[in-house]
Amino acid sequence: MSLNELINYKYIVASVLYSVIGILILLVAFWIIEKITPENLWKEIIEKHNIALAIVCASFMIAVAIIISSAIHG
Repeated sequence: MSLNELINYKYIVASVLYSVIGILILLVAFWIIEKITPENLWKEIIEKHNIALAIVCASFMIAVAIIISSAIHG
């Protein structure tokens, strides 16, 4: 194994690790929002087909994902 292959593996492992950490932070942020809202968001979106709430939740997740990716990649 050459030095170039080791360096490439290091970057791949770092990317995967940062991706997993970012996903976990995103899930924790969604869980916090779920707990502080008066209604059960998942039930409201899935069972009652509340499109407006689904759009708001998607916007929140995209915004948090952008913030996390910016923090990770500088």
